[in-house]
Amino acid sequence: MEPSNHPDFQHGYTSGVEGVNRETYEGYLSSQINTDWLTERIGEKRAEITSINQQLADATEANRAAYTTLQTHTLQVERLAKQVGKLEAAKQSIEADRDSLRERRTKASPDYSLFAGLLFLVAGISFLAGDLIISHEIVAYALNIRNTNEAWAFAVGLAMVSILLKPAYDRLIEKPYQENPELNGRKYERFKITLAVFAVLTLAVLGWFRYEAYRTDQLKAAINKSVRQLQLNTDPTATTQVLDAATMGKIEKQLSESSELNLALVNSPWALLSFVLSGILFALAGAVCLGIALPVLSAFWFRWLQADLKLWKLRRRLKRIDKEITPLEIVLAEQSTQQNVLQHNLDLLPGLDELKQQKQAVTAELNELLAELKLAQTDSRISNFNDGYGQGEATRTVLTDEEQRQLRKEMLTLQNGSRTRTNESRPSGSNGKPQSLRPHQTIRKFLSDEL
Repeated sequence: MEPSNHPDFQHGYTSGVEGVNRETYEGYLSSQINTDWLTERIGEKRAEITSINQQLADATEANRAAYTTLQTHTLQVERLAKQVGKLEAAKQSIEADRDSLRERRTKASPDYSLFAGLLFLVAGISFLAGDLIISHEIVAYALNIRNTNEAWAFAVGLAMVSILLKPAYDRLIEKPYQENPELNGRKYERFKITLAVFAVLTLAVLGWFRYEAYRTDQLKAAINKSVRQLQLNTDPTATTQVLDAATMGKIEKQLSESSELNLALVNSPWALLSFVLSGILFALAGAVCLGIALPVLSAFWFRWLQADLKLWKLRRRLKRIDKEITPLEIVLAEQSTQQNVLQHNLDLLPGLDELKQQKQAVTAELNELLAELKLAQTDSRISNFNDGYGQGEATRTVLTDEEQRQLRKEMLTLQNGSRTRTNESRPSGSNGKPQSLRPHQTIRKFLSDEL
């Protein structure tokens, strides 16, 4: 239980003695306590708003500093990323060229070795040389061209028919077979068989003609030997070598037989076939050998002197780009790490939007508390007025008419003095109203002073 000297107890005791309605002062006490509580809450909210404003200022400054530092590293990262991207694009382009060149080098792999290609080249040149010699003999003697330069020029032109046949062989026989062996395999095989049969027949004709030439040569040697023998059968002691008619007839007969053998060899169909077939064979064989040798040599030329050299240059460019990329990637990784750290620190800072929303919420609560404080102060003053009115009414019932007139006079004087002091200085209490005696207390003090 509260002590008896408490102001509320004293006021309640007095009100009970005077018979004043207690609900009025109870409303006043409730409103006063509510006012004090609201005043404390309002102070807390204002302090909270001040703290939020400080947090907003600090967070804004921290965000500005962190964002400035982050932007510096972001620009560095973007610049390094562009440099690395350009080098990576150049590297990918070089690698694509390298892979394409390697694929071309692999596809350019010849079916024959370099030695076989050189061997076919020598064979083709030999066939051209043989055809050149045969053509020269034909031009010089058969066509009766006596100028040596003109004869050789015509012979070279005839021999170059093999060069003319080479593209035809490449386009019609070799290339279709390489592109589609299954479809053109039979045509290629027929060509090879035909060429082989033709070569064998030509060799057979040349062999037979060579045999005929050898037999004719042996017969001519026998005739010459017989002629010498007839010449030796004459008298060796004679001063002059005079042959008789019979011996001369035999010798002339032998010489005529030798001439007939030469004519028979020259007019032989085997000789004609030998020249014709050998010319055709040398031209075809030269074209075929060159058609095999030149692509092989071209493939090795491309693989060794073009592709390998370019691959070596591409490897050097890749090494140079790798040397440039490595330090840039290290710096880029460091800058990216620092950027991530700064971004993380920036994310950890209080959000400005959240602080603003929090400030708005606290401000709204403060406005509500101020509105409630206004109502509480209004209720408090109304209750205080009603309590004073009740006290005055209770006091009036016990006063005489003269005491009431004197009291009104003193009250007017007291109100004028109070108004003057209020204008000079307004000390405020906890609820904002002047700290002065209540009206009934003033009346009691006046009555006690009079008594």
